[in-house]
Amino acid sequence: MSSLRLSSLAVPLVLLLSACGGGGGSSDSAAVVPPLTPTGPTALVASSTVANRCEAPRSGSSIDKQGSLLDELTWVRSWIDETYLWYREVPTTYQPQSFTTPIAYFDVLKTTATTASGKPKDQFHFTYTTAEWEASLNGVELGYGMLLALTRTTPPRKAVISIVEPGSPAALAGLQRGDLLQTIDGVDFVYAPDTASVKIINAGLFPKAQGTHTLGFSRNGAPMSVSLTAVDVNTNAVQNERIIDTPTGKVGYLTFNTHNNVAERQLVETMRRFQAAGISDLVLDVRYNGGGYLDVASELAYMIAGPQVTTGKTFEQVLFNDKTRPEAPVPFHAQSQGFAGPNPLPKGTALPSLGLKRVTLLTTGNTCSASEAIINGLRGVDVQVNLIGGTTCGKPYGFYPTPNCGTTYFAVQFQGVNAKGFGDFADGMAPTCDVADDYQHQLGDAAEGMLAAALRYRSSGSCTPATGATRLLSSMQNPADTSMRLLRPAYKEIAIRQR
Repeated sequence: MSSLRLSSLAVPLVLLLSACGGGGGSSDSAAVVPPLTPTGPTALVASSTVANRCEAPRSGSSIDKQGSLLDELTWVRSWIDETYLWYREVPTTYQPQSFTTPIAYFDVLKTTATTASGKPKDQFHFTYTTAEWEASLNGVELGYGMLLALTRTTPPRKAVISIVEPGSPAALAGLQRGDLLQTIDGVDFVYAPDTASVKIINAGLFPKAQGTHTLGFSRNGAPMSVSLTAVDVNTNAVQNERIIDTPTGKVGYLTFNTHNNVAERQLVETMRRFQAAGISDLVLDVRYNGGGYLDVASELAYMIAGPQVTTGKTFEQVLFNDKTRPEAPVPFHAQSQGFAGPNPLPKGTALPSLGLKRVTLLTTGNTCSASEAIINGLRGVDVQVNLIGGTTCGKPYGFYPTPNCGTTYFAVQFQGVNAKGFGDFADGMAPTCDVADDYQHQLGDAAEGMLAAALRYRSSGSCTPATGATRLLSSMQNPADTSMRLLRPAYKEIAIRQR
């Protein structure tokens, strides 16, 4: 389910895709304004004049036209110059004739600036095949139907299953949250030191085509081996819907994993049931939600807060570079946007609303982008948002994914701010209560560490467990687990807008 790649012992884990985090700033500073210097070159041609002029047009494509490598390289440079948020900071020394692929050229066309903490300012610059990207929007991914979290990148490596998709090869093989990865096709995942072994590990973890691999896991110290066939898995945006009865009212809970096409209907149907049940509080579990469509985030924020709070208010204002025409703010959507996909919700469907003045989100360092926009957007209209878990990813930036000749390009094109003009959270949003992820319990179990802490904070206002309570931690758990890395594609950690 990911394109991260493991390295050998000599080289630590190589992240080929963008990582979470980065950026400076403080919680009370103004929105970041794109810098004005140094000045970069002006594109010689408009990107539209060379768009879809391809060195090797795709067979059967009605869009691709015969072109050249230089056409594709020129499109990349022009498109960056026109739309990239920090286009003035792109190095001017790279010449298109020096590159043999447009992707290699694209990779260097970004700011080289660093943040106050020394991290690259732009960690979110990447590409995917257009076919893979379009399939992902409908929740389809090639893999086994499990999401692995990596908490140690060098031998002894540690990877734990975080989510298993119902009905997937992983689920049918009996795998579950908390299982620890041990071997892949006979290679020791934990200690493999050489390049040849790591190559086998990568081929088994990240299959590029349908096929079968043997993976070894351990559960509570007991080994288990499973044969898994990589297939196109239909992933669920919403899982583990629960209504939890408490002495002070009903609390709704759901695991929300991604803001894609299928999320719209799933969220609406869940919120309708919560509304009918009369819940008085909501726990939204976005600990593994890296983002997606901002319009889905807006719809969810509206369904949480309701019209009394959100009518006429801005959910998010997007800030572009000085070459891009400003857009109207993204409102709190009270009606469905009608995302295309399997079993779509008709556009214009009135959304249910819970009318809550406070909401609790379960977060980790893998809570990114559009998920953070929910937090920021609700806080912008004075809804109390409590965060239980870890500091969020820190991605106040967004994209208009743009295809050209079979590749879809992702470059930072805007920053989002809320109704109060705040959007400076590149270091992430700190939790109300710092709680480690709990792999000993399934998501949605009221005894699971983060959910239990959320319910406790709701009733007592305290982050401290009751006297005498024992915090059960698996061998994978420690406070640093809130910053674990999920082995997932970069496109799952972004905020997206549609044109």
